[in-house]
Amino acid sequence: MISEQEKIRREKLSRLIELGINPYPADEYVSTFSSSEMETNFEDGKEVKVAGRLMSRRIQGKASFAELQDFYGKVQLYFNRDIICEGDNKIMYNEVYKKLLDIGDIIGVKGNLFITKVGEKTIEVKSFILLSKSLRPLPLPKTDPDGNVYDAFSDSEQRYRQRYIDLIVNPDVKKVFLKRTKIINTMRDFLNNLGYLEVETPILQPIPGGAAARPFVTHHNSLNIPLYLRIANELYLKRLIVGGFEGVFEFAKDFRNEGMDKTHNPEFTMLEFYVAYKDYKWMMKTTENLFEKIAINVNGSTKISVGEEIIDFKAPFKQISIFDSIEEHTGMDVSKKNVKELNTICLNLGIEIDETMGKGKLIDEIFGKFCEGKYIQPTFIIDYPKEMSPLTKTHRNKQNLTERFELIINGKEIANAYSELNNPIEQLNRFENQLELSKKGDDEAMFIDKDFVKSLEYGMPPTAGIGIGIDRLTMLITNMSSIQEVLFFPQMKPVKKTISLNDEEKKVFSFLSSSKVFEINEIKNNSGLSNKKWDKTIKLLKSKSLIEVFKKNESFYIKKIIKN
Repeated sequence: MISEQEKIRREKLSRLIELGINPYPADEYVSTFSSSEMETNFEDGKEVKVAGRLMSRRIQGKASFAELQDFYGKVQLYFNRDIICEGDNKIMYNEVYKKLLDIGDIIGVKGNLFITKVGEKTIEVKSFILLSKSLRPLPLPKTDPDGNVYDAFSDSEQRYRQRYIDLIVNPDVKKVFLKRTKIINTMRDFLNNLGYLEVETPILQPIPGGAAARPFVTHHNSLNIPLYLRIANELYLKRLIVGGFEGVFEFAKDFRNEGMDKTHNPEFTMLEFYVAYKDYKWMMKTTENLFEKIAINVNGSTKISVGEEIIDFKAPFKQISIFDSIEEHTGMDVSKKNVKELNTICLNLGIEIDETMGKGKLIDEIFGKFCEGKYIQPTFIIDYPKEMSPLTKTHRNKQNLTERFELIINGKEIANAYSELNNPIEQLNRFENQLELSKKGDDEAMFIDKDFVKSLEYGMPPTAGIGIGIDRLTMLITNMSSIQEVLFFPQMKPVKKTISLNDEEKKVFSFLSSSKVFEINEIKNNSGLSNKKWDKTIKLLKSKSLIEVFKKNESFYIKKIIKN
C-alpha cells in the first residue's frame, strides 16, 4: 500500500506526462562540469551543464535557491522565473519547477557560474530538464535552529538493506567505499609492478579446498553432481604455479557457510597471490611493504586511527611464534601436549570443546581466546603446528611445525600465508589426516583433492603464498567496527512480515491455539460476531494464511496455522 506522499508524487508524474514532459527520457545527457570543480575550475560567467539529484529548495516567489547533488558533492543552483521562462509562458517555473518537481528528482541544468552577494559560488540556471522522477520521498536529516540533527537515516539495519538510500543521504558512506577501491587498486598496482599475472579461477568447484571451512553446496542438473561455492582459490592458483607461471594473483569472492558477526559475512573478498621460488620469510617482507604502501596511498601516512588506537604500518612488524604467544598470555607451554592434555587445558581455561576437535583446533581455540585480541599493532604470528596447517611446508628447523604466519592487526587476523607444501606424498598424508577429523564430525575439515595432489606430482617449485582479507583490511583503514559498513550489500536476515488484523480478526484469532483443533461453532459463538461479520472475518484470516478450516465427520473445524 502506497503512502499519501507516494500517491501525490504519482499524481505529479501523470501531470508531467500531460504536459508532454517525459519523466524518464532515454537521451544521453552530457555534463560539462561537476561540484568538485566549483573550487578548482571556477570561472565567473562560464557556461556549464550539470546533472544530479535535487536535495533542497528555498522558493521565494519568482526566485529560488536549490542544492544539486552529483557524485562528488553538492552545488548551489539559482532559479529565476524570468531567466528560465523568457516569454509569457511561465509554466516551466510556476508549475513544473515549483509544483511538479520533488526533492530526490534527478535533473540536468544548464547555466552560468556566478558568485552571490554573500560570496557563494553558484550556477544561475537558464534551463533544466527532468531526467528521472523520484516516486518515493528521501529520508533526509533535518537540522533545527540550534544545529541539532534529527530524523537522520541512521538505523544500521535500514542502511544496510537500502544502501542506495544510505549513499544518497549520508555522504561519508561513499568515502568508505572510495577508500575500499583505492585499497584494491593499490594492491593491484603493487603486484602488477612486480610482474605478476592477475587471473580468474572457478567459483563453482567439485571439491571445496584451500581452507578449513564449511562450504555452501548446490547441484548441477546437467552433470548430475554436487558443486560447491569456493571457500578459497588457493589450490587452483597453485596449479598455475605448477603450470609455469612465476607469480599469480586473484581478487576472489569466497563463500563460507558459517556464522555472521561484526567481522564475518558469508560472502567476502580475498586477495590471494602465489610466487614461485620464494618462502614465507620473503612473503613477510613483501607483506610489510604492501601494507605500508596501502596506508600511505589511502590515508597519507603509515599511521591510522582505529577506535582509540593509533596503528602504525611502518615496517618491520613484530614476530612471535604461536606457542610463545600462548605461553606469554596463559603461562602454559602447549607445544608438546597431546590431544588429551590439550582437552584438559582447555577445560581448565574455560574453553568450550567437543569430541570432534583435534590438536590443531584446540590450540587455535586457546590462541583465539587468550592471545589474538592482544595484538593491536601489526604482528606476525609464526610457526604453526602441522595439525593447524595441512597445506604448509614443514619447518626447515622444527619438524613438528610449519612455515606459516598469520598477520594480526587490532586483534583480528588480516592475512594468512606460508611456504607452500609441494611434496605430493606428504600433502596426501595431510589430506588423509583431515579426512579422519571429518569422520569424527569436524565439518570444517578439508576434503581430499586428488587432482591437486596429481598436479604436485608433476612438480611445483618452492612457493610462497598468502591470502589477505579485503573486507577486514578496509575496516581497519576506514576505522569501521563492523564488516557490514564496508560491504555495499551485506547479507541480512529476512525481513519479518507483520500482518495487521482488524478488531474482529484479533478477537477470533485470540481464541485459537496452534496445538489444538476447535469445532468452528464453538469459536463462532464465543466471538459474538454476526453471521455477516463472522463470514468476512474467516475469509480475511484464511487469505492471510493464518487459519485453516476443514470438514471432518460432517462437522467443520478450525485451527491456527503454525508459522515457521
